[in-house]
Amino acid sequence: MNVREKYRRFVCALLIIGVLSLALCGAAVFQDAGSGALKGNSNSELTDSVSVDAAQSGITGTSVTADQTSDRKQVYVGGTPIGIYLETDGVYVVDTGTITARDGSSCCPSENIVQSGDYILAVDGEEVNTKEELISCLSQCDGNSVVLDVDRQGEQISLKITPVLDSDGDYRAGIWVRNDTQGIGTLTWVDEEGYFGALGHGISDVDTAGLLEIETGTLYSAEVVSIVKGEAGTPGELSGIIHYSGNCQIGIIEENEENGIFGRVTGFSLAIEDETLIETALKSEVEKGSATIRCTVDGTCRDYEIEIREVRTNSGDINKGMVIEVTDPELLALTGGIVQGMSGSPILQNGRLVGAVTHVFVNDPTKGYGIFIEDMII
Repeated sequence: MNVREKYRRFVCALLIIGVLSLALCGAAVFQDAGSGALKGNSNSELTDSVSVDAAQSGITGTSVTADQTSDRKQVYVGGTPIGIYLETDGVYVVDTGTITARDGSSCCPSENIVQSGDYILAVDGEEVNTKEELISCLSQCDGNSVVLDVDRQGEQISLKITPVLDSDGDYRAGIWVRNDTQGIGTLTWVDEEGYFGALGHGISDVDTAGLLEIETGTLYSAEVVSIVKGEAGTPGELSGIIHYSGNCQIGIIEENEENGIFGRVTGFSLAIEDETLIETALKSEVEKGSATIRCTVDGTCRDYEIEIREVRTNSGDINKGMVIEVTDPELLALTGGIVQGMSGSPILQNGRLVGAVTHVFVNDPTKGYGIFIEDMII
């Protein structure tokens, strides 16, 4: 059971107790941004870049019953840029590599032992949460073998390696690791209970493409400072600055899932500019035709015209439920279409929130994919 579900059940329990009481008384650092990975600097972006065939036919909506409409909820719509900082649950292994030993030989002490995607949790029983702690533990091995406690795809295993004294006189294991990541994306929604959803896709490591298991994460306010327009074959990007000071904190990230990042808002006024509640739409209500996306590319959060070209309710990829095309002349002039950094931009149609931008087509930046909001709000 995820955190949001526990919270909702807790609120429901409180409501039930309140009703009973009244009756008795009488009255939620890297170079590339592909596959949803974050860059490790203040100029990073989050929207995926893909090259796809957009010729597949779409599937239009069907009628909605009264029971289906009761599944809708109301949310505050985002569109504001957000700075994202994540710390992994353990030290994340990117790859293994060769080191030069003090005697001049080349070796890789961890090759075929440690694997990309592993999370190192402890060294000889001592917990490690950062790469600095891992380096410190290895430096004290004095050439002896050490045992790494590792999480590999959810299974806890122990691995023995023998660090080697390198040319600088330090003991190394030949492991490329990271324990945090940061970048810029777009907030999608905040509900009445204070939970938020953003990006429309999970955050994966750019090198391994694996969805990152996070321990902690924080949302901060961010500012777009420049735009690189998208061109055929070269995705554009929004470059920005993340404001890390305490009074610029927007929320706490609690979950990194396939359909987005989720958590609790701590600075509502920083997250939402339009305090109007809007209904969410079911997949069956989304139609091919005119719609808008809400985003901030020139300092102002506003809506831009798009067309929903395909509605793919049976798509096997949750992040690619819609094919959209930017038609707004102003947005095309500013960005060339969809650019990296716009992941999570809300898609609105017929007065409802229907989804969020997730990908841009590398071969045509005016087009991209979107996730249904029904798949993003559970």
